[in-house]
Formats: sequence, structure tokens, C-alpha cells
Amino acid sequence: MIRPTCAWARLGLRRTTLLTAPHTRAGTLTGFANASHVAGRTAARIGRRYNASHHPPGAPVAHKAPETTKTIPGPSWLWLEPIYEPFRAYGRIQQRRPYMTQFVSALVIYFVGDLVAQSIGSALPAVETEEEERTEGEGEEEEEEKGWVQEWYDNRDWARTGRALMIGGLAAVPGYKWFLWLGNSFNYGSKVLSLTTKVAVNQVLFTPIFNTYFFGMQSLLSGATLPEISERIKNTVPTSWLNSCKIWPAITAFSFTFIPLQYRSIFGGVIAIGWQTYLSLLNQRAAAEEAVEHAHGHEQEEVRHKEVAGRERDTERQCEGEKCAA
Repeated sequence: MIRPTCAWARLGLRRTTLLTAPHTRAGTLTGFANASHVAGRTAARIGRRYNASHHPPGAPVAHKAPETTKTIPGPSWLWLEPIYEPFRAYGRIQQRRPYMTQFVSALVIYFVGDLVAQSIGSALPAVETEEEERTEGEGEEEEEEKGWVQEWYDNRDWARTGRALMIGGLAAVPGYKWFLWLGNSFNYGSKVLSLTTKVAVNQVLFTPIFNTYFFGMQSLLSGATLPEISERIKNTVPTSWLNSCKIWPAITAFSFTFIPLQYRSIFGGVIAIGWQTYLSLLNQRAAAEEAVEHAHGHEQEEVRHKEVAGRERDTERQCEGEKCAA
């Protein structure tokens, strides 16, 4: 194999021999044409030798891999990209506008949770009156004429949904700041100790305060009085706190351990849809029980009033009889 330096040396010798020819017009033109032709052939030969020395025999030269090979799922799980992309978009929006993102996310969570709670709320005990039983037969004919969308819309309590949206919108930003503070606090040398402390603080402080706020606002927006609000809180907050101890410590620990900061809110939001459904059902059940208790209380008061009135009448009759006897 001839080295490139030797090939260029030969070319240089040929140039010198051609240039030493007689300086005639025709000889000069012929010499330059021969020199350029020889230079082109030599450059092509050198290129072929260079490619042959740097590529093994049989390998394709200057060929790209087909585009179809790039779309085959490999170890990087490329087929999950359509699933990852919405979460990445949420993370980018979360970093740009965290408060607005949390506000909109809370509205969606509370809206869906309340609708699910109303859909499965038919299993709750209801007190039917005689007028409702009479209107059932008349309403069946109207329901047959309506479509399922109109029927679904008519069966929803939109005032209750509005209360849920208001409660969720007011609690969105404070809850976000709380979890930011909790993530930046109690960071000890031991990861187990840090995680245990965060879970305990969240369960002891945040959960009962939030549940009190939720049930108290539900009663307040419904037009209840202060004694009724306190009664609702007593009937719901202890039960909801005990049930939250079965679920939220594990979710909080998993979130602080494996979920990045920008995705913790959406992870908790997916779980919170089910939790808000449970809180709405618990609030509705407590309201139904309170209504039944108040109905029984009114009945007992009426019975007592009747008994007192009967006793007064008996005493008056006795007094009249005694006066007549005298």
C-alpha cells in the first residue's frame, strides 16, 4: 500500500516534468490538462485506499440505519412515551405557575369527587314522605320521555357541587404551601427518622384541621347554625381521622420517598378523588342522620306537649269538679 505522502510526491514529480517542457502555447495547455487529469485520478485512488483501510471489508460505507429501527420498543420502554408526556407537561406548567395549577387541579378533584359521591349516594338512607311517594308514579312517565343526559343532569345536586368547588378552591394554595414546608422541614441524617416525622406531623396536625374545615364549611354553606355546625364536626371528624390513618400515612411516605416535587400534587390528587368521594358520602350520611334525629326530636316534643296539655286539662277538670262539689 502506497502512503499518501509518496503519492503526492509522485504527483509533484510529474508536475515538475510537465512544467519543464518547452514553453509553447499548445505544450503549456497540454501539460496543464494532463496534470489536472492525473491529479483527479490520484485523489480518487487515495480516497478509495483511505476508505478501505478504515472500514472492514463487506461493511456498508456512508449508509444510515433505516428509520423503522428507531421506532421498535427497546429497553427504554419507548412505547410509554404517550403516557409520560401529559405528566411532563403538567410538571412544566407546575414549575411555571404553581398556584394557578394547584387551584385548577383542586377544582377538578373536588368536582369529580362530588359527582362520584352523588352517583353512589343512592345507597344512603333517605326519608321519603307521602307526597314524594305520590309523585313517583307521575314522574315515571316524564322520565321515559327524557334522555339519559337530561335525567343525569336533573338528578344532580348542583348546589352541593358548588359548595364542594368553593371548599376545594379555598384550600388549594394553603395545602400546597403546607406540603412544600413539610418537604423542606424535618430533614435529619436518618431518612427513616425524617420520613416518620413528616408522616406523623402531617397526620396529627394537617388531617384533623383540614377535616374540620371541610365539614364545617359544608354545614356553614348549607345554612346551618353554629350548634348544628359543631354537631356535624363532632359526628364526622373523629371517624374521618381514624379512617385516614389507614390510608394517608402510606401514601404520604411513598410520595416523599419516590415522587419528585413537581409531581407530588398530581399523585396526591389522583388519590384525593377517592378520598373526597368518601368525605362527601360521610357528610351526606351525617346530614341524613341529623335530619332523622331532628325529625324524631320534633315528634317527641309534640308528644310531650300533648302530654303536658292533657295533664293540664285533667287538672282543670279536677278543679272544676271540686268547685262543683263545694
